[in-house]
Amino acid sequence: MEFAEAFRQAVQASGLTLERLRHRLGRRGLPVSVATLSHWQRGRSRPRSRAAVAILEEVLEVPPGTLTGPLDGAGSAPVAPRAGGPSGAPPATAGELWPDPRTYADLVGQLDRSGDHRLERLSVHDVYRLDADGPRWTLSVRAVLRAAGDDVDRVVCVHRTDAGAGDALQAGPVDGAAELAGVRYCRPGRVRAGGGLMAFELVFDRVLTAGETAVIEYDLRESGPDPGGPPDGYDRRFSRPVHDYVAIVQFGAGRLPARCYGFTADGPRAPRRRLGELWIGTSGSANIAVGPVRHGIVGVEWEWE
Repeated sequence: MEFAEAFRQAVQASGLTLERLRHRLGRRGLPVSVATLSHWQRGRSRPRSRAAVAILEEVLEVPPGTLTGPLDGAGSAPVAPRAGGPSGAPPATAGELWPDPRTYADLVGQLDRSGDHRLERLSVHDVYRLDADGPRWTLSVRAVLRAAGDDVDRVVCVHRTDAGAGDALQAGPVDGAAELAGVRYCRPGRVRAGGGLMAFELVFDRVLTAGETAVIEYDLRESGPDPGGPPDGYDRRFSRPVHDYVAIVQFGAGRLPARCYGFTADGPRAPRRRLGELWIGTSGSANIAVGPVRHGIVGVEWEWE
């Protein structure tokens, strides 16, 4: 993605006028005219200072690399979804990333998400394991979070349990009923489930102040009746940005798919954009690593025959 396109999208997502942006940059010691900002948006010129663009990222509240990446890479694009997506359509809301927005809203409305907007997602790593003898699965998640304000003590996680995905941390296919099998560096709070979704609080081992980080780990596993067939994909759904996302799919020994692909999408009903075929190594696993992710869905899908 060219710098001009990345900058234009970041400004639109921020809701700032170029005049307000100029004013905020000036307060950070970066004097720049509205005309110059306009030229950057239109691709008529580019910033000469990488340090200045890093300040621009902070003012626009976008993940590091969103603007410096295209500047450093002579227009190379991150492969992850970004706000608005390539279609130009506005990004889906958190609820719209799920098959039933009403069920999502009902479940998370029973949990404490008061600190959610004050948590920065530094990294999320998923390991999705399939049983060689059947459709049973386990999911291990590690997330690194940083507080952007004081008195943040928990995060809410959402996962599909009927063949799909999760949020907030949000993730994907988790067929059949699921149970929270274990947590590390945190403790479980309230758990709610229904309509093919499972939502739960994870309470940090201490209350965070601005700038402090928390590492959480948790495991989910299939607990319901046999859903009738092995999954053919896994995805994670992002309603908030994350700097770094990695997903590993571990296939059962002796049961490997014929093809495996990475993909992104702006929403559950939006077209999937394949990122290319993924190699299944001697370990029987495939992985995808993307970042930064602004919004949308990132996943892995495969064909058994």
